[in-house]
Amino acid sequence: MSTVAESAAIAPAHVPRVPIPPRGVDYRGKIVLAPMVRSGELPSRLLALHYGADLVWGPETIDRAIVGAERRVNPRNGTIEFTRVPSNGGRAEKAVKESVIYRLDPEREKGKLVFQLGSANPDLAVQAAKVVAGDVWGIDLNSGCPKPFSTSGGMGAALLRTPDKLVSILEALVREVGEPYQIGISVKIRILETPELTEALVSRLVRTGITGLTVHCRTTPMRPRERAIRDQLRMIADICHKAGVACVMNGDVTSRDHGLKLMEEYGVDGAMIAVSAEANSSCFRTEEAGGLAHWRDVVYQYIKFCIESENRYGNTKYLLNMLIPGKAQEFKEAKQSKTYTDVCRRLKFDDLVPQAMQLDEILDLTQKQELNGPTQPSAPKAVQNARDNNESARAAGGDNTRPNKSNASTTSNVGPIRTSSFPHPAKAAKPPSAVETNNSPSTPAAAVAVDAPVSAPEISQQPGVTA
Repeated sequence: MSTVAESAAIAPAHVPRVPIPPRGVDYRGKIVLAPMVRSGELPSRLLALHYGADLVWGPETIDRAIVGAERRVNPRNGTIEFTRVPSNGGRAEKAVKESVIYRLDPEREKGKLVFQLGSANPDLAVQAAKVVAGDVWGIDLNSGCPKPFSTSGGMGAALLRTPDKLVSILEALVREVGEPYQIGISVKIRILETPELTEALVSRLVRTGITGLTVHCRTTPMRPRERAIRDQLRMIADICHKAGVACVMNGDVTSRDHGLKLMEEYGVDGAMIAVSAEANSSCFRTEEAGGLAHWRDVVYQYIKFCIESENRYGNTKYLLNMLIPGKAQEFKEAKQSKTYTDVCRRLKFDDLVPQAMQLDEILDLTQKQELNGPTQPSAPKAVQNARDNNESARAAGGDNTRPNKSNASTTSNVGPIRTSSFPHPAKAAKPPSAVETNNSPSTPAAAVAVDAPVSAPEISQQPGVTA
């Protein structure tokens, strides 16, 4: 096994390299965003790219979730959405509203998006990968997730115990997806209990035709709070390099500067950031380029991307709880907000309010907006109902009529969903500084045609969870 110094001394021309397909990505020299449950949706990926991530992984999507999905272009923002009508939990009444399984930005993620697939079956893996292959720049097979939702189906880290199956899936993906679509196939694994077991597995994987291998430096039973184990990294990188495959490390990488240092120390080709990116995506900036940004700047930019992407508010709120420090007053304000309009008002991002109001209408959230302004709590529902009934009684000439629950007024539905759009994805606006307040209103975007599904060949899928 060569040392890092010896490897560096070898002329690049003499180091074998698996050819990078015309539409594929080269993982060498890259600091990338890890695939994460809930934290890998489009706004989070755009945020990471905004602060300097070289590549981004989407959340793990299960094969059966994406097989059968419909591909459409959202006319309001130009994003590509893969949708399907959910099964509604097996209930007799069928859901009528489609769910977005996967969303991507073909402009801002061009050449940088890797789709992570969860599968335990070569045929299903190929079917699923073909659905998105024309819109992404890499397919990564998840063989490292230890969560039960993945391993119980034989996917994720469970594949490490069935190497024959793992190899067969990768070979099928390379042959039937990678080659015809001209994109790279990669795999993400964990280390095994002993260096000998890891060496045997990696030696098989690099012969499948993959272009990259990411190793999470923890065993399957280990949890994120346990320190990453890096003593197998050199050996893994050496096996990858002899086969011409790029090797990316994952586990306790805290910033771009830290990742670059570890790459040099262990001789790997790239580094993947997970937990630190959830807390503050400006970790992708070097100290020389400014280092970590103030959390308000990061949150402003994140909400802006969420609005542009029409991100589901529940997911947005989940990430805000991670991006805003728990001791800050704004944390409580964001936690109480139920709509984009409310959260923008509460955080004093006034210039985003017009777009937030439009998005609340599109997502049918308007009825959840606060009634008494962003800084005053709404009256309890019972009190509000009583007020409403008293007003109705007075209007009918019955000032003393007792409020009746059965007659309590309810919030009416909003009118037709507005089809006015946000501008086509463009250069991000400069966020307000930590001490500035945004007061300039944004100009409403032009109206466009109603979003109509656009069928695509070989599309099939469902939403999956990230690893």
